[in-house]
Amino acid sequence: MFASHIETDIAPSGTLLGLLQRGRGDGWLHALAAPRAEAVAALERCVLHDPRRDWRLEHRSLYYARLYVELGADLDAITDHLFRPDDAVRPEEERTGLALSVLGHLTSYGDREALRLLRRYAVEGANWRWALDELAVRDDDAGLRALGPRILLRFPHTEEGEAALTAAVRDSFEPRPWHVWAADPDRPGQRARLERALEHGDFDRWQRQLRSPGPQPGWSVAAILDWAQEGYEQSPRQWREAAAARCLAAVAGPADRPRLLAAAEAGPPAVRAAALRHLAEREEPAVFPLVEAAAAAPDEDVAGAAVTAFSRMGGRPALEQARRWADRDDQLGSCAAAMLATRGESRDAPRVLTALLRSVRTRGMDARELRPLVEGAGRLAVGAAVPVLRHIYRETASSQLRGDVARALSGTDPSFTTGFAVECLWDCEEDTREVAARCATTVDTRVVERLRRLATDPAEQAGVQTAVRGRLADRATG
Repeated sequence: MFASHIETDIAPSGTLLGLLQRGRGDGWLHALAAPRAEAVAALERCVLHDPRRDWRLEHRSLYYARLYVELGADLDAITDHLFRPDDAVRPEEERTGLALSVLGHLTSYGDREALRLLRRYAVEGANWRWALDELAVRDDDAGLRALGPRILLRFPHTEEGEAALTAAVRDSFEPRPWHVWAADPDRPGQRARLERALEHGDFDRWQRQLRSPGPQPGWSVAAILDWAQEGYEQSPRQWREAAAARCLAAVAGPADRPRLLAAAEAGPPAVRAAALRHLAEREEPAVFPLVEAAAAAPDEDVAGAAVTAFSRMGGRPALEQARRWADRDDQLGSCAAAMLATRGESRDAPRVLTALLRSVRTRGMDARELRPLVEGAGRLAVGAAVPVLRHIYRETASSQLRGDVARALSGTDPSFTTGFAVECLWDCEEDTREVAARCATTVDTRVVERLRRLATDPAEQAGVQTAVRGRLADRATG
C-alpha cells in the first residue's frame, strides 16, 4: 500500500529502512555496508509496500532495481507478492506498480527471470496492462508475439468483449504490442480482430472530439457561468472553473465587467470561482478584495479557487499585493509567499525565509507549499535558510522536494559539494543525480568511480549522462 498523506508508515530517517523508503543516496550506500539479509529485507519492504507519497511524480524503481543487482537479491518475494490469491480482488496499480517497474528495469539489465515474471504476470495478473507496458519497451517482437493469443483470451468474442478490447487498444499507454499482434502473419483471425479494434479505437477518439459537451460558439457570459454551476451540481461533481474561465476570456467584453464582479463577490460556488479566475487572469485591479473575501469563505471550494486565481496573476500589482499578504498564516498567505519566492526580488528574501520556517514549523517537512519556498530560497540565495534546508533534506519523505532542496543548497551552502552532493549521485531522482554530477567534488574517490559507472549505465537518463561525461572530460583535461 502507499504511504498515507496523513498517517505515514515511513521509518525514521536515521534507519536503513527510512533512508531506502525516501530514495536517498545514503540509503543505497548504507545498504551495501549493512548485513546482506538486513539490506535485502529493507529493500523488499520498500518494493512490496510502496512508500511514495505520489507515485505519479516520484521515482524509485530504477533506484531499487540497481540495488537488487548490487545485492544479488532473488525475486522470490516479488513473485509471491504479484501472484498472491488476492491479486484478482485488489487490482489497483498502487499494489503492484512499483514491483512491475522494478522488474522492467531488471529486464533492461539482462535479468531473464525478471522478464519471465513480467510475461507471466501479463497473462495471469490483474494489473496486466502495467506489465504489458513494461514489456512493450523491453521485450523483442518474438516474445511479444507469443503473448498475443493468451492476452486476447481476456476478451471473449461477445459484444462486451469486443468493446473491452477496443477500449484496451485505444487507451493503451504503449501501443506496440497491439500492433505486433495485429501484424502477426501466422494468426489471421487474431490479425483481423485487432485491425478492427485499432480502427474502432481511432474512430472513437474522433467521435469524442466531435461530441464535446462544453460551451458552443455564440454562448454568452451568463450561459458559460450557468454551465460551470451545472457541472458543480452534478453527481459526481465536475469542477469546470478553469474551462469556464477560458471560455469567458473569449466572449467577455467591457460591458460584462459589472456582471463578472458581482458573480465573483456573491455568486454560487462554481460561478464565483470561474469569475474570480477570469478576472485574475485579466489582471483586473478590483479583484484583490474579492480574492481576499473569497479566501476567507467557509466553502472550501470557493476559498481554494480564490487562492488558485491569485496564484495565476503575473503583474506588478499582484507582486505588491503578495508582499502585503505574505505574513498571513493561511493558504492565501502561503500563495503570496510562493509568489515572492518565484518572482520576487532580493528584498523579499526575509519574507520567503519567514514563510519557509513557518511552514516547516506548522505543517511539517512534506507540506505542499514547501517546494516553491525552497526553490525561492535558492533563487534568492538566502544563506540564512541553509540550516532549515539541510533539515528538510534529511527528513522529507518526498524525493521531489529533496531534489529541490539539493538545487537550493548547491547555490547557498559552501559545504554542499563535499557533503550532500556526494550522496546525491546515488539518489532515486534523475534531476537530483544530475545536480550532483555537476557539483560533487571529484577529490572523493567514490565520486569518480560513481561518475564512471553512471556514464556507462544503459538505464541512466540522458541528462545525467551528459552532466557526468562533462565532469569526467573536465577532470581529464585538468
